[in-house]
Amino acid sequence: MPPELRELTPADRLLSVIDQGLKAISGQPAGVARAGRPLPGPPEGSEGPAPGSAAAREAASLMRVNHAGEVAAQALYHGQALVARDPAVRTFMLDAAREEGDHLSWCAARLAALGSRPSVLDPLWYAGSLAIGALAGLAGDKVSLGFITETERQVEGHIDDQLARLPPEDRASRAVLEQMRVDEIAHGKHARARGASELPGPVRHLMRATARVMTASAYWF
Repeated sequence: MPPELRELTPADRLLSVIDQGLKAISGQPAGVARAGRPLPGPPEGSEGPAPGSAAAREAASLMRVNHAGEVAAQALYHGQALVARDPAVRTFMLDAAREEGDHLSWCAARLAALGSRPSVLDPLWYAGSLAIGALAGLAGDKVSLGFITETERQVEGHIDDQLARLPPEDRASRAVLEQMRVDEIAHGKHARARGASELPGPVRHLMRATARVMTASAYWF
């Protein structure tokens, strides 16, 4: 989202969210206004899995899951920023959304390099996550920050699992995931520093179950 969103009216912010949503699900790296940071690179001399190989197909499926997760992350932050009460919290959400935009662009670039495509269900992930983000935001800024803390905690575990499953020869995707992990941990830490509330156990379990559904679906579709 552009920085100017912080000064817009609620109606203007809503229109901007819709515009950003259309870009996020466009399937093009430039759809998130291009990454603000360069694509993390593997060590020099790494060629990656051979196109069409089993390793390349597996890496592509895993990176499609990560791309879908970043589409959802964009929507969550957009929805929370839309209804945030404290301008400082809104600023935090927008800054984090821009970093998630980098992740989205990086994952899209890796999918293209592996000869694959994003999930066909990306519009569903975005719409559902936008609604969830807005609901979390309406519950109050501390709850909204708590939602970020728990989301990033779960995402950290998800990335650890992805790194364990990623074919070892795909060092380019590994470099992307490792940088994403660093950023997600920082988002959670910053949310806690801003007074995030701890979410109830049933909510955390529901979030985990929802993430499993998205992960399983995006792997294949």
